[in-house]
Amino acid sequence: MRGTDETSGSLFSYVDLEDRIPAKHPLRKIRQVVNDALTSLDADFEGLYVRFGRPSIAPERLIRASLLQILFSIRSERQLMEQMNYNLLFRWFVGLGIDDQVWVPTVFTKNRDRLMSTEMSRKIMAAILAHREVAPLLSDEHFSVDGTLVKAWASMKSFQPKAEPLEADGPGDDPDDEDPGAPPPSPAPETPETEAKTDPMPRSRRQNRNAEVDFRGEKRSNATHVSITDPEARLYKKSPGTGAMLCFIGHALMENRSGLIVQGELTRADGHAERQAALDMIHRHSPGSTRRLTLGADKGYDAAEFVRDLRRACVTPHVAQKARHSAIDRRTTHHDGYALSLKHRKRIEEAFGWAKTVGGMAQTMYRGIERVQSRFILTMAANNLARLPRLLAA
Repeated sequence: MRGTDETSGSLFSYVDLEDRIPAKHPLRKIRQVVNDALTSLDADFEGLYVRFGRPSIAPERLIRASLLQILFSIRSERQLMEQMNYNLLFRWFVGLGIDDQVWVPTVFTKNRDRLMSTEMSRKIMAAILAHREVAPLLSDEHFSVDGTLVKAWASMKSFQPKAEPLEADGPGDDPDDEDPGAPPPSPAPETPETEAKTDPMPRSRRQNRNAEVDFRGEKRSNATHVSITDPEARLYKKSPGTGAMLCFIGHALMENRSGLIVQGELTRADGHAERQAALDMIHRHSPGSTRRLTLGADKGYDAAEFVRDLRRACVTPHVAQKARHSAIDRRTTHHDGYALSLKHRKRIEEAFGWAKTVGGMAQTMYRGIERVQSRFILTMAANNLARLPRLLAA
C-alpha cells in the first residue's frame, strides 16, 4: 500500500537529542574529552567573569562552538549560527536544546573574543592532553618541531610605504604664507562628456571597483613598507624561488609516539623565528627536565647556535644535516634513534595540512598576532581531537 505524502505540524516536540546521535559517531568521544577538559578549567572560567550584570554566553558553549567551527570547516560565525539553528548534531555538541535560541552572530563573536586569548587556548590544549585517556598516548622524551606560513588577512595592495616624520617647514612651505586674498583653486567641473573621455567605465562601477596597482619596478621591504590592514603581518617567502606574501609563521611541537601536537606558537615572519620558537616551546613543555630529550627537525634548524642551545638544555638535536657546514656531527648521527626521529618528524606536516585544508588556517580571517595566535593554537587542539577517536579505539 502506498503511503500518503502529507505534512502535519506538531504542536509539541518530544525529541531527545541524545537519542538522535548514533552511538558510534566520532563526535561522542570528542565531546566527552572536551567536556572533561572544560570541567577542569572551571576555576579559570570563574576568574574571568564578575558576579553581577547580564549573564554572558557560557564559556563552555563558546569553546565547543569554536571547536565545531574548526572541525567542520565552517567559514564564518554567521554560517555557524545558521547551521546550529537546524542541525541537531551541532546543537547536541554545543549543548543547546531543541527549542533553545541560537545566538546573534555579532553577540557570539564579541563574547568569544573576550574569552579566547593565547593563554586560554594553551590551557584548553593542555587540558585535553592531560585527559586520563589521552595522557597515556603521549611520549615525554621524543619530539619534533616545524613551522608553516599562515597567510595574513591583508592584500598586497595594503602593503604601502611607511609614513615619514614631518620635517620642519621652510620658508614658503607654510600655507599661512600664501596670499589670503587669493581664492582657492577650484577643480574643473566634471561633466558627463569629460567623464566619458577620461574613463569609459560608469561612475557607479568605478566607485565599487578595486583599484588597479602596478608594482612593476617598485622595491618593497618590511623596512620601508607596512600593511595598513594588518600592521603586524610581514612580507616573507619560505624559500628562494617562491613568491613573497604577507604572513605569519605558525610553529608546532609534536610528540613522536602518537603524532599529537603538544605546543603551538605563532610569531611574526622572520628568518630566526622558527629556531627561537622551537626553544620556547620545548622549554615551556618540559621546564627543567632532567631526562634526556630528543628533538627532530628539518635542515632549516641546522644552525650552530640552535644546536648549542639544545645541548645546554639537555636536548639531543636530531636535526637533518645540511650538505655543507652542518652543526650535527657523528656523535649524534651514529645512533639508531637519529634515523628514527628523522622518519617520525615528517608526521608534523599532516597536522599543518589538516589545519590549512580543514581548519581554515591557509589564510587566517583574523587580524593581529594575538588573535591569529589564539586561533592557531585552538586549531592545533582541534586537530588532536579529530585524531582521538581512532587513536583511542586502537
